[in-house]
Order: sequence, then structure tokens, then C-alpha cells
Amino acid sequence: MPNRTRAGALTVLAAACLALGSVLAVPANATTQAPGFLSAADLPPHPTSSWTAGKVTGGVPEEVEVDSCLSMALPGHDSSWHRDFRTDVDASARQITVVLPDIRSAKGLASRLNQDIRSCSEWIEQSDPEIDATLEDYGSLSVEEGAHVYGLHTATSWGATDIRLLSVGRDGRTVTVVDWGQLGDFDDAPVKAFKKTTTRAVNKLH
Repeated sequence: MPNRTRAGALTVLAAACLALGSVLAVPANATTQAPGFLSAADLPPHPTSSWTAGKVTGGVPEEVEVDSCLSMALPGHDSSWHRDFRTDVDASARQITVVLPDIRSAKGLASRLNQDIRSCSEWIEQSDPEIDATLEDYGSLSVEEGAHVYGLHTATSWGATDIRLLSVGRDGRTVTVVDWGQLGDFDDAPVKAFKKTTTRAVNKLH
């Protein structure tokens, strides 16, 4: 093969290898379209403040890695996104969504998340004897492949109390978690409104 032809062939081959390398280097969540997310208007109304929604961001937030309810199952998935919500007072919320490779994997993740949430009050008390944690199971919701809602109350020995609402829902191979919290106890939890929020979250996925 003449040198000029050989050089041209090598140039084409090198370009093809570079192109292939670029494709392989793209993160999974960059090539998968993000599912639909809640908007600020979908959150339970706050009596004194309005909700502000952050951007839909790829990945699972770092603080979830130390969360007693969610750290065992959510981190480590390639195709994942989250969106944070806040008010000007003490209430905040977050939605985390993961797209799994297949329905079987999605069922497994949803099952593991439900299991971990049901156990997290025990984990909290074991990790810190100065915190009392109580979990309330608010039942399932009939939306797509289903969702489940929980309430978690924590009280410290020095008097701080927090109430948290969590839900896990699935549509096909997509699993979403909605996490709402503020200062207070079970009487301060907008359970009925949060169930509506969860239903909207699952319906908006696809």
C-alpha cells in the first residue's frame, strides 16, 4: 500500500477510535432523557411561605449517602436525577428518580427502598441513643405500578423535633422517591396533600 494511502487509512482509523472513545465516555444519565419531575406547585401548600424549585440535576446528592432511610439503595445508579425544593422557612423537599435497565431491577429497587424506610427508625435509634424515632405507615397508592407513603418523626434529648414524609413509587423501570420535611411532629404533617404530591410525581415520570 502506498505511504499516502496508508497514512490516510490510519487517519480515518484514528478518528473512528476517538469517536468511539467519546461515545463510551459519556455518562449513562447524559444519554438517557430525564423523567418528568414535580414542580413547586405540586408540593403540599405551606401556610406561610411558597415553594421554590431547583434545577433537575443528574445524580444522587452526596448527603443521601449518610441518610439512614435511603443510603443503602439509592447511591450508585448511573441513570439518576434529583430536584430540590425549599421554602423561606423550615420546610424543604427533594425528589430523586432512578431509571433502571429493566422492570425486574426497578421492582427490586422499589422493594429495597420500602424495606429500608420501614427499618430506618430502628437504625436511627441504634446509631444515636439520644434520638427517639417513630415510623408511621400511611399505606399504598394506586398509581401506575404503585406507590407507598411513610411518616418519620424524630425527637432529640435536647428537645428538637422533626417530621418527615417519604414515598416510593414506580412506573415501569423508573423508580422515584419524594422526601418532605420540616420542624414539628405527626400533627404537623400534611399527609393527605403529600399523597397527592406522590401521585403527581409518579404520573409525571413518563
